Amino acid sequence: MQPVVYKYVSTKEFVDDFPVAYKQWKADTHCNLNHGYSFTFKFFFGANQLDKRGWVVDYGGFKEMKEVLKDQFDHKTLIAQDDPDLEDYKELEKKGFLKLTVLPAMGCELIAEMLYKYINGVYIPEMWGPGEAERVWCFRVEVRETQSNMAWREGHREWNEDLFEGI
Repeated sequence: MQPVVYKYVSTKEFVDDFPVAYKQWKADTHCNLNHGYSFTFKFFFGANQLDKRGWVVDYGGFKEMKEVLKDQFDHKTLIAQDDPDLEDYKELEKKGFLKLTVLPAMGCELIAEMLYKYINGVYIPEMWGPGEAERVWCFRVEVRETQSNMAWREGHREWNEDLFEGI
């Protein structure tokens, strides 16, 4: 799969807005213990033509996206749906000790994958309309734990991926 070069690129970043706790239960290191970060999410948008205002995207058009991110990640404990301790975490949530978000899988790479598919397959078409969905593509989503730890998911419309698989 070849990368696509866009004539215009714009980014939207949410910096350290989403404090989370999670664990990588499959890890052979200390990452298999609960630990926390304040996530930063960065979205890269590409277009070969600008809109009528001369923009790739309207930075004010992300209010709903920020609410989606807050709902999933703000002061949440993230856990994979296949984590053997899932039921214990659900009990802790019932007791009011935490707010739980169950994800299909855990890790920055997989969270970036989920957000990449969501923003291209759901958010842009539903919030900005089909015309914008044809003009603009979010070709990269970065998920940053710390200044030194970050992963991303990259893709392009031309790759014809199934955006609804796994979400």
